[in-house]
Amino acid sequence: MRDAVIVGTARTPIGRRKGGLASVHPVDLSAYVLLALAERSGLAPADVDDVIWGCVSQVGEQSWNIGRNVVLAAGWPESVPGTSVDRQCGSSQQALHFAAATVISGQADLVVAGGVEAMTRVPMGSSATGGLPYGDLVRDRYRDAEGFGVDEPVPFNQGVGAEMIAQRWGFSRTQLDEFALASHQKAAAAQDVGLFEAEISPVAVADGGKVTADEGIRRDTTLERLGELKTPFKADGVVTAGSASQISDGAAAVAVTTSEWARQHGLTPLARIHTAVVAADDPVIMLTAPIPATAKALRRAGLGIDDIGVYEVNEAFAPVPLAWLAETGADPARLNPRGGAIALGHPLGGSGARIMTTMVQHMRDNGIRYGLQTMCEGGGMANATIVELL
Repeated sequence: MRDAVIVGTARTPIGRRKGGLASVHPVDLSAYVLLALAERSGLAPADVDDVIWGCVSQVGEQSWNIGRNVVLAAGWPESVPGTSVDRQCGSSQQALHFAAATVISGQADLVVAGGVEAMTRVPMGSSATGGLPYGDLVRDRYRDAEGFGVDEPVPFNQGVGAEMIAQRWGFSRTQLDEFALASHQKAAAAQDVGLFEAEISPVAVADGGKVTADEGIRRDTTLERLGELKTPFKADGVVTAGSASQISDGAAAVAVTTSEWARQHGLTPLARIHTAVVAADDPVIMLTAPIPATAKALRRAGLGIDDIGVYEVNEAFAPVPLAWLAETGADPARLNPRGGAIALGHPLGGSGARIMTTMVQHMRDNGIRYGLQTMCEGGGMANATIVELL
């Protein structure tokens, strides 16, 4: 029976908006990851059957099938194909699911899944310039959606959805700010003892220097400072920029094959992709689908929430993981132990592979058998992935 195992991971540092990685073209940023992945795993690029690359804003520098272009930029053989995936914030997590399904089905033996987003150079929403990405039928279906008036041009807004979650689950401004502060503190603690160094491949930049570490961690933030921030999505709301993910630049990749192929080619399996699902929920509140996705993944895996030793729930906004905790009954101490997107950043199309890279490394460092990753996605969707340490 064919399985799907991860034999290598790599990621760039996550750059802040207009930060250290702003000068790097997203295709070149991705190429650094492919080169690092091959070096770290020992895979031969000529053996790669396909590269599946996640990217949300596939326009401008991220257009024209960026998945193929990153292969060429890395100097890999022209015989290696590439394609691009957009499942919004879960794009590279979905790329990993496609890679696993492809090798399990026997359509390929070695697939690289990953993604990128250079949000400084290609701002979020760029691909929708010139018109709404849906027509009257979708607009009419959600015309009277909660929180929107009939004259609202866009009844889908992630920030408003985060406010709706906070209201539905009764989260206060203080709770969200405390969660955000903890994310920065955990990320800073992990960075201080070098926990990210094994995952990060430094990136050379135009001035001759290198970006070697994640730039978004705010070591000097406090509850008082977070409490001073405005609530842009709702006048009397609770969600601020401080309790939301950061706009970031970054890329990450994961190599997937079967146990047998890895053995035959001298590659070391790190973790098995145990279960991979996708789910969907209300597209207006938009950010709640990690809850049914987690339930679906656990049900298919035959596991309970307490069987999972680490949970990575993307911190798009603080209410998302908080609502997930409330509904799943998961142990908060196992959630995002090295911080999340509030502190590290959220380079949309690259975040799924970045989170998987971090989670697998944490599992290896701590001997954790099962890890679960899930993230909310535009349109009210979520991927959930359970991996097993090998």
